[in-house]
Order: sequence, then C-alpha cells, then structure tokens
Amino acid sequence: MAIFPQTRTAEPLPVIALLPRRAGAQGGGRRLPSLRHIGPNWYASVMGTAIVASAGVALPVDVPGLRAACTVVWALSAVLLVTVLAARAGHWLHHRDQARAHLLDPAVAPFYGCLAMALLAVGGATLTVGVDVVGVRTALVVDVVLFVAGTAIGLVAAVVVPYLMVVRHRPAPGTASPVWLLPLVAPMVSASQGALLVPHVAAGQGREALLLACYAMFGLSLLATLVVLPLVFARLVHQGPLPLALTPTLFLVLGPLGQSTTAVNQLADAAPGAVAGPYASAFGAFAVLYGVPVMGFALLWLALAGAMVIRATRDGMGFAMTWWAFTFPVGTCVTGAAGLARHTGLDALTWLAVALYAFLVVAWAVAGTRTVRGVVSGALTAAPAPPAAATARTR
Repeated sequence: MAIFPQTRTAEPLPVIALLPRRAGAQGGGRRLPSLRHIGPNWYASVMGTAIVASAGVALPVDVPGLRAACTVVWALSAVLLVTVLAARAGHWLHHRDQARAHLLDPAVAPFYGCLAMALLAVGGATLTVGVDVVGVRTALVVDVVLFVAGTAIGLVAAVVVPYLMVVRHRPAPGTASPVWLLPLVAPMVSASQGALLVPHVAAGQGREALLLACYAMFGLSLLATLVVLPLVFARLVHQGPLPLALTPTLFLVLGPLGQSTTAVNQLADAAPGAVAGPYASAFGAFAVLYGVPVMGFALLWLALAGAMVIRATRDGMGFAMTWWAFTFPVGTCVTGAAGLARHTGLDALTWLAVALYAFLVVAWAVAGTRTVRGVVSGALTAAPAPPAAATARTR
C-alpha cells in the first residue's frame, strides 16, 4: 500500500473558500491583498440576485409593484456582475498563484461553473426585466453577448473540471459534494436562456438549430447530473451529514432539477415556428411529462435538505458564503413551477411557485445582508480559517 505524499482530512472539509473567515487576517499578496481570497464562488451572489428578478416576473400572478421591484433587483445584479468580474480580474492579475491553486483545488474548481451561470442569469434577466429600462434592442444585444460568453465558458467548464478531477484532483472516496454539480448545471442554464433567444432568430435553419442545440445542452447536463447525484447521496448515507458550514450546499441539487424543468417549459414555448408542428406538440407534451415528476423529486429533496439545514442550525451552523445556495437553486424551482403552471393551468402549481418565491426572497435578503456585513468587516475577504488536522490516506 503506497502512502500519498499529500495528506487528506479524515472528514474532508471542501470548499474552504466558502467557510467563515478569520476577521482581520491578511492575504498573502503584496498588492490588493483584499482580492487574494476572492474565489469563483463569489459569482453565486450574482446568480442569486439575478434569479430574484427573473423569477419574480415569471410568476403566473399579477402582484402590484412586483415588476418595478424586480427591475431594481436586476440593476443590482448587473452592478454585482461588473463588480465581481473586476474583482476576479484583479485576483488573476495580482494573485496568480492563488488563482492557480483554486483551479487545482477539487473543492474550488467546480465553482468556475458559477461564472458561466452568472453571465447567463444576468443576460436572461436583462431580456425579461431590464428591457423596461434599456429597451428591446439593447437588452437583446446584452443578452446575446452574455449568452454566447456564458455558454462557451459553461461548456468548457463542463469538460475541464471533470477532466481535472480525474487526472489531477483525485478526490478521496466518499468525498463527493453537491458542489460537483455546478459545472454540469451551467449548460442547462444555457438551454433555458437560449429558449428566450429562439424567437429573435430569423425563421429557418438558424432558429431550428438554436432550439435543438438547447435541447442538446439540456441532455448533456441532465445525463451528467444523473452520474454525479448518486455519488452525492451515497456520500451522505455512508459518511453522514456534511460539515455544518457546507450543509447549505445540499440545496445545490435543486439547481439541475428546477433548471431542467424550466428549460423544457421555455423550449416548448419556443418550439412553434422553429420546428414542424408534430415536433412542437411533442415538445409541449414532454414539458409536462418530464417537468411534473422532476418537480416532485425536487420537493422531496427540498424537504430533505431543509431538515438537514435545521439540524445544522441547531448544532450551531454560522453564516458562510454557502448560504447563497439557498437562492439560485430555489429560484430555478420557482421558474420551473411557473412554467408548469403556465402549461397545465393548475392553480396548485401557481401557488407552489408563489410559496417558493417567498422563500427565495427571504433567503436572498438574509444572504445579501450577511454578505455585505462580512465584506464591510473584512471577515469574508480575509484568509480562510485553518483546516482541521490532517491524516494520511492510503491507496
């Protein structure tokens, strides 16, 4: 039995970039030390903010003032996107050693999927919400640019991150994390956001190609999720609950479930005029036949993850950036339920979407407030707290 030269923790504590920080700790960079520990996980705040806006306007109910409020939130998400992009550019420019370490860290590398999803989420929100401010032409241009960039980055991440996990990361058995789903969900977000662009493409080969490309990305993400999700549940069954600070990441499983339901419903809306009549009707039926069972499983997982979070809270779980997992994944369930309500006319699905949106808004407000407080105090931009004592792993 050979001993690895590196060491592993007996109970792995992945995603150290998301754990609580030591207030007042200094970064290792000589310039812009506050950017040294700004990892790709910070894009989760952009995603979580943008989904509040897009999910709000997707609700199948008319709430006075809701669209105006969503417009403000969309503007905030756009500002956040520019801010985090600038911070991450500074991170790569001034702290390349740390940036490379993040890419080669199996706990942090999956968060590069968040960059793609942040671009896609803000682009989609611009077309559905920001259009009221910037106009149709500008909103469409912005969405196309962000869609192309986000899709390209998402597809690269969906290949590169699993490749690194196999040839470089080599995570220990029993360490599967919901975070592994992040680069795999990005193409699913592209599938749903691409559906919004299908009607804007000239009728013919181009429109049909975009629609079917979105379905291809839907399949890519769905099948990859079906490979990883059993590993995550097996880890929970055999190794027990996640560490307290990482418990909110259980909500990340809702992402591919809600986003895939959203995608099939939005693609069904875009199918007429893009493909022949029989196929368009089939896509509409598929949206309901697929979406309803998956939404049922999403509610089951929501109950399980919620119970685990309540347990962790009682055990003393404090705030960490992982709390942003309560936002975007839940938001995808809102848009998924809203799409099903639109296609079935079922009031129960309408109220499900409204209830999930209420939870989303509360979670976003709490996560946002605590994040601002952590940034102002420096606790979230300081060096991570030291990991637990490590033990050697054999092979």
